[in-house]
Amino acid sequence: MDYIDAVADGVVAVSFRNVTGAELPGWDPGAHVELTLPNWLTRHYSLCGDPADPSRYRIAVRRERTSRGGSEYVHEFLRVGQELTISSPRNNFPLVQAPEYVFVAGGIGVTPILPMVQAAAGRARLRVVYTGRSSESMPFREELAALAGGALRTHSGEPPDLADLVGPVGPGTQVYACGPGPMLEAVEAGFGTREGVSVHVERFRPRHRVFAPDTAFDVVCARSDRRVRVEVGVSILDALQRAGLPVTGGCREGVCGTCGVGLLGGDPDHRDDIGGAGGTLYPCVSRSLSPELLLDV
Repeated sequence: MDYIDAVADGVVAVSFRNVTGAELPGWDPGAHVELTLPNWLTRHYSLCGDPADPSRYRIAVRRERTSRGGSEYVHEFLRVGQELTISSPRNNFPLVQAPEYVFVAGGIGVTPILPMVQAAAGRARLRVVYTGRSSESMPFREELAALAGGALRTHSGEPPDLADLVGPVGPGTQVYACGPGPMLEAVEAGFGTREGVSVHVERFRPRHRVFAPDTAFDVVCARSDRRVRVEVGVSILDALQRAGLPVTGGCREGVCGTCGVGLLGGDPDHRDDIGGAGGTLYPCVSRSLSPELLLDV
């Protein structure tokens, strides 16, 4: 670990280098890494440094009042020089090429947005909105202002009228947002129904939704030629791991994408917040609407 800096009230930026001195795996804006802490917890954090710098990863961590041990450890016990295990970057929130962007960040949600603005500035039209409870709680304000220039609008205090801050949004615009759930819902409601406008959001916590009651079903594992029963109250991920099958897990909330497996058949009940559909299923939260699922495991 290279350095730890306070970048806002309750927020620290943490920088990492490879202990061997070798370059780190490359990444694109929107990527995150899984950090394994010395207290055996794993947490996922968006990369918010410079994708063009292969020598260093940077993340930012807000101290959560209801911390489950991750942010508390980073703020209270992590020290410069400690060696930690970090996964290769994974990207469920990629920046697509477009002539015009709208970026909306709320508080610590600025972390994936920051490198997106860096990538888009100078090659596309962009508007950037950054909101927070107070100006002191908003990390990287000056860095974002230097990248976005006159395209940046900031707001602190009560939730703003996003449509008023953003202004007119026309066809072909890509809208990217990360932050608190109510802000993301406002972005989806305000821009998601506009013709020709694409909205992309990243959530740190799964949205609250009501699903059909769980039922038991079988998972047929194509590669390992195994059949695994998934009972009510047991996730597909847990059932596969208990059966000794090599499926990794991360957040177990359907937001990080670590556990994604190929879906080959059956009628899945996608319950993730990544957009699981088509050929991928996230077994930490998703289930089956059919008696069995065929997975590439």
